Amino acid sequence: MRQVLLGNEAIARGLLESGCIFATSYPGTPASEILSSFMSMVSQARSPALAQWAINEKVAFETALTISYCGGRAAVSMKQVGLNVACDPLMSSAYTGVKGGFIIISADDPGPHSSQTEQDSRWLAMMAKIPVFDPSCPQEAKDMVAEAFQISEDYEIPVMLRPTTRICHSRQAVLLHDLLPPQIPSGFAKDPQRWAATPAYRYQLHKQLNEKISALRKKISKKAFQKVLGNPGAKFCIISSGVALAQTYDLIKEGQLEELVALYQVRIPYPLPVEDLLAEINSLENILIIEETYPVIEMQLGMRNRVQGRLQGMVPPQGELIPDVLAEAISSFVKKPMAQPKHSAGKMRRPTLCPGCPHRAAFYAIRQTFPQGIYPSDIGCYTLGLNLQAVDTVLCMGAAISQATGFYLAQQMKGENSPIVATIGDSTFYHAGIPALIDAVHQNARFILVILDNSTTAMTGNQPTLSAERLADGRLATAVKIEDLLRASGVKHLQIVDPYHLDEMMNALKKAASFLGEQEGLAVIISRHPCLLLPGAKPSPRESLEISADCLGCEICLNDLECPAMVKNAATGLPEIDQNLCVGCGVCQQVCPSGAIRKKE
Repeated sequence: MRQVLLGNEAIARGLLESGCIFATSYPGTPASEILSSFMSMVSQARSPALAQWAINEKVAFETALTISYCGGRAAVSMKQVGLNVACDPLMSSAYTGVKGGFIIISADDPGPHSSQTEQDSRWLAMMAKIPVFDPSCPQEAKDMVAEAFQISEDYEIPVMLRPTTRICHSRQAVLLHDLLPPQIPSGFAKDPQRWAATPAYRYQLHKQLNEKISALRKKISKKAFQKVLGNPGAKFCIISSGVALAQTYDLIKEGQLEELVALYQVRIPYPLPVEDLLAEINSLENILIIEETYPVIEMQLGMRNRVQGRLQGMVPPQGELIPDVLAEAISSFVKKPMAQPKHSAGKMRRPTLCPGCPHRAAFYAIRQTFPQGIYPSDIGCYTLGLNLQAVDTVLCMGAAISQATGFYLAQQMKGENSPIVATIGDSTFYHAGIPALIDAVHQNARFILVILDNSTTAMTGNQPTLSAERLADGRLATAVKIEDLLRASGVKHLQIVDPYHLDEMMNALKKAASFLGEQEGLAVIISRHPCLLLPGAKPSPRESLEISADCLGCEICLNDLECPAMVKNAATGLPEIDQNLCVGCGVCQQVCPSGAIRKKE
């Protein structure tokens, strides 16, 4: 039976078909739907498999790894920058190895479309010395899960599956198989020299890891690559992997280049059986490597005089390999003009916060209260505070608080005292903000921290946070309150405000500034209002608003507040309210200097 599935759904199905007993994740695009799909499929199949969201990727990795230590098949999924957070256990687990099959699904984001970097997880797999699969379509992604589990158990080694955005978020009619019964953990076999190895034993574990990789390279041999296009007389060779392979395949077919080009797919970029691949392509003098994003295959081949790719500049060293980029590279390689793929990007509008988003009101209040402030922020919806000129820095998860401490210390050195207002979301605070907060308290750093609490992980699909009283699969949970964490960490000044009430929000900011003028330490404001995409969050019935003839055309509602429900009337040049978008939050009423925005009669 075939079923049209999103790539992430296909991966989730592959986990269940392979008897995975435990899956966990921290949400991050493009990987978010893997765990939510797994949860849904577990429920439909009435499977005993367990799934749960974790506080961050490191915790997720370590929890799933321990299930594997006990003999169960387990998986952890994340996006590529999430793998950075889990890098410590990644490197160590390659040495200790596993018992039950253990898969790390790291979804890369070439482009990047929604990430700080377009890094290549295959590079980290090679650095850690673990095998990595590179699927070119959702069907392959599902099938590779079963292969990865088998290799993981045969060689007692973690295995990575590395889909990319175009795999995760594309759809395909996927062939389904029966579900295997989940592999229940058999129990933990104590072996301190392995599981708790000291540096002396780590040397031996590293030696064993190298032996595993060497044996695996010989075992997989030609299974790691395959010829997918090209006639016997072809003079050119293209070696590719992942979704770049799929797009290269289409371009060769469309350009009728099979007589010229032999196309090889690399399914397992590391460990690459280099000698076998070289023997296969030995008669071909011109070789082009097409891969996203780093030259992982290219560097392993090491034939600088025969191989062209990203290192030689034949393929751009950054950016997503979309069809028009590939067409240019292939055309230059085979020295034959190719028709450029036709595509239209359409008119792009910059990303903005949703109509009625409580973060918009908080950012507006911050900007109005401290127009000369410094605004470190973080990863999430609230990064879009850039549009409201209330975000100055965005580095990585949790960095808003650390950087606020850094700005404070820099000002101390220079003898300055500009307001510092850091913003971070609730999910990001749980993920990576708590250690930074504790450090700031310990350092007696003086700045205002605004925690934008909308009760969910909104940007990645409204996954639950640790404040929820139930887990995502319905089991009871113990809610962990942000305010309790703050007080336990030594925060002395704490206020909780609904940002929809602008006057209260601005007064809270002023009180926080007054506290900083008198005492050492942080002043924290929890700006709390649920995300409007959550059930029951919108006012019901909502207030209908309109702009009266008193409007002065100042455009504060259009420009300073930047609400998408505010549009400019082409005929009058004045703002008006798009009733299809307006949620009736009433924030625009509070910012209008002429009182022209009123309830619609």
